[in-house]
Amino acid sequence: MAGRRALGRRFGWLWASFAVSSYGTGLGFGAFSFMAILVLHSGPTQVAALAASGRAVGALVAVPLGPWVEFRRKRPVMIAMDLTRFGALLTVPLAFAFGLLTFAQLLAVSVVVAAANIAFNAASGSYLKALVPPEDLLVANSRFESTTWTSTMLGPPLGGVAIGLFGPVTTVVADAVSYLLSALGIRAIGGTEPRPERSGAPRLRAGDLLDGWRYILAHPTLRPLLLNAMVVNGLIMAAEPLLAVLLLGHLGFSPWQYALALAASSGAGGFVGSRLARPLAARFGQHRVMLVSGVLRACWPVGLAFVRPGVPGMLLVTAVQLGLVTCIGVFNPLLATARLTHTAPDRVARTLTAWSVSTSAAIATLTATWGLLAATTTPRTAIAIAGVLLLASPLLLPRREHATHDDPGKDPSASTLSA
Repeated sequence: MAGRRALGRRFGWLWASFAVSSYGTGLGFGAFSFMAILVLHSGPTQVAALAASGRAVGALVAVPLGPWVEFRRKRPVMIAMDLTRFGALLTVPLAFAFGLLTFAQLLAVSVVVAAANIAFNAASGSYLKALVPPEDLLVANSRFESTTWTSTMLGPPLGGVAIGLFGPVTTVVADAVSYLLSALGIRAIGGTEPRPERSGAPRLRAGDLLDGWRYILAHPTLRPLLLNAMVVNGLIMAAEPLLAVLLLGHLGFSPWQYALALAASSGAGGFVGSRLARPLAARFGQHRVMLVSGVLRACWPVGLAFVRPGVPGMLLVTAVQLGLVTCIGVFNPLLATARLTHTAPDRVARTLTAWSVSTSAAIATLTATWGLLAATTTPRTAIAIAGVLLLASPLLLPRREHATHDDPGKDPSASTLSA
């Protein structure tokens, strides 16, 4: 999608597997929130707690997975995590069919899926760095980003229609099957993958669990990028369930209207942004484009506080999401590329796990906090506060570009932070 450079058959299978699981996730966008609101009749505090607790406990469970993934072949790990997500999600429609679905089960499945997501992302990032030459990493990440936003554009509206026609668990089934198909695609990649050599102690020690965080916090580029990601992702995601409550509950939007207002504009903006990332970086430099797009993406979410019922409200949500996600679409592949190029090959899985755990914990903490804030004030007030705080998040971005891990000379982790 983004760029025409051929990256080989094995990358093609990896991309196809990513695409099918992304479309499944797109179809299942907000499925648990829909089920909590429409089936279990949960309020804003419970919906926020579902989103927050699943991420938080899943992140805690995933902490030891970084060192574990680092010294194992990555494709078997990816397949195992796909099958884990398939099995966990499949329990939801089964329980619903027998009238046994509970809030506790949704929470448990959220935990399992969140932990498996972190392990899968750590393994896939490490595998991608070994599979693709450094000069093609931005091409590969742009293609993944384009696929993500295309699935976001098409999946949720179709999911909303499917929920209306066939019931609330339809999209959960589609999401589960997509992980099974992804596992088959990853298996079809073929080829040999050497088993990574373990350095240091032969067995995992308690101190090894913190290796990813030590590496990030000592690095002048990764450290501010992680802090920025924690704040931005946390505040944006904290407002998501509250926006669902505001639109579906207070303002009377139907599920298909909600999905259309958010997903269609998000998908279009993300696709355009991801297509722009590579040519903009080639012209102005990766760091400069990442910095500018990181600043611009913080300016949009405050507009969601002014949404109103009916067509004007849908148009406002659509406009805000379009601007926000276009900037995110430019920023994300540049961030993913910088994260891989600044990380040593034998530390990618640990670093990506630490990154995912940190951002998931931030999202969970802020989501729970904003759920309480919405309960004591209103969802609209909580959304407005999140938008105002986001305006200060660009201060965390690194203002100067540092040497990558592969650059000769001084170790970049020894440089001085300039954020």
